[in-house]
Amino acid sequence: MCPESNSEFMKVVLGDAGYVLEDIPHLIDYIPDLPTYPNPLRSNPAYSVVKQYFVNDDDAVAQKIVVHKNSPRGTHFRRAGPRQKVYFESDEVHACIVTCGGLCPGLNTVIREIVCGLYHMYGVNKVLGIDGGYRGFYSRNTVPLTPKVVNDIHKRGGTILGTSRGGHDTSKIVDSIQDRGINQVYIIGGDGTQKGAAVIYKEIRRRDLKVAVVGIPKTIDNDIPVIDKSFGFDTAVEEAQRAINAAHVEAESTENGIGVVKLMGRYSGFIAMYATLASRDVDCCLIPESPFYLEGKGGLFEFMEKRLKENGHMVIVIAEGAGQELLSERVNSTDQQDASGNRALQDVGLWICQRIKDHFTKNRKMVTCLKYIDPTYMIRAVPSIASDNVYCTLLAHSAVHGAMAGYTGFTVGPVNGRHSYIPFNRITEKQNKVVVTDRMWARLLSSTNQPSFLSPKDVIEAKEEEEPPTQLLDGENCKDDDQSALLGCFNCMPVTL
Repeated sequence: MCPESNSEFMKVVLGDAGYVLEDIPHLIDYIPDLPTYPNPLRSNPAYSVVKQYFVNDDDAVAQKIVVHKNSPRGTHFRRAGPRQKVYFESDEVHACIVTCGGLCPGLNTVIREIVCGLYHMYGVNKVLGIDGGYRGFYSRNTVPLTPKVVNDIHKRGGTILGTSRGGHDTSKIVDSIQDRGINQVYIIGGDGTQKGAAVIYKEIRRRDLKVAVVGIPKTIDNDIPVIDKSFGFDTAVEEAQRAINAAHVEAESTENGIGVVKLMGRYSGFIAMYATLASRDVDCCLIPESPFYLEGKGGLFEFMEKRLKENGHMVIVIAEGAGQELLSERVNSTDQQDASGNRALQDVGLWICQRIKDHFTKNRKMVTCLKYIDPTYMIRAVPSIASDNVYCTLLAHSAVHGAMAGYTGFTVGPVNGRHSYIPFNRITEKQNKVVVTDRMWARLLSSTNQPSFLSPKDVIEAKEEEEPPTQLLDGENCKDDDQSALLGCFNCMPVTL
């Protein structure tokens, strides 16, 4: 076994055959000699029937599940779940929950299950809700949370705690945590929120506070890397079906009817792609990852004319972040950002509808009837469906188990179907995007029979971007000294980073 490599947010442990464990911080990393206590689940009647309800400390989950027989074992994450020993007594726990960023189906379910998980599994009865996002730590009232208070909130959309973008003042937030005696912080939000959580953890560690900081990743767009999917995504796809069905009914009810549906997807087109695949009523799906063009041979307008002549109607689904480069050519583009730091987008739905109308107005041989549907804010405000409710429950319980076991500075999520503890930096370093050279996008193109809009040069470039670099991790031969120092030696075994 090679020695460990430490950092503020991640401990890299190396093993035989190319095994890499990207471990998460623990309270004893900076507060040694903390006492431990038997896990209360030992005497919990609900868990007494479980054959093996404690997770082995050596259990890890592989990030890459498809391997060759001679390939290295690769990157792993610590498996989530209850541990034999905990680092908090039930009576001493004073937890808080905060929701940040935009709305997403399932927020209330996560809140409910954190509260109920702490209460029913660990006997914790002091839980505060922070009102109004990060700034609520220092400028808003708190909301006492009990199982009775949160009993039926999963049936409602939105978040009972309120939310906001921005408002992150690290010193004020940690001062509030310290002054209130809070020792477990559960932060629910997207990549910007998780970056803020990482900074909060760093400041708490600097002050040597016994406070566990746990992130629950939230994005309706499913653009958080490493984890299989984000909560609320299934609900979004399900709800998008209603809009697509309405657009299809409108389109097929008139001659040369065109239905245009704009769905969420600022940088990633997962909702649009999965809703299109599930619907089978969509003729063309446009996403940010696959640039398209309107005019000329192989363009969108040529495809539309062909499809309308064949079927007499068509449905287009477009993600909100698609075609922004085309809008910037015609609209005065600005670098404005919202409070979360996201670039302000032009309304591609209204723009493409106008361009379609202009095109067919010039082409008097084909009179069209266009109907535009934008359900984006309706989708994110609905209650979560059954599969998301179950998923949110597992996320919340994994977060609670990790905090009680003394882990901190991590986020939770399923990796290849197994819930894991993931270092903050791994889920904030990049965004998860649709791979247009992958089989799933090929399935969509086959289903809709739409053009890919990609030139051979675009395909080559896309493949080069998606192929991860392979390096020889050897102390003497690796040209990158920093990588060598961090990852140690695998006897010159090729490892995909």
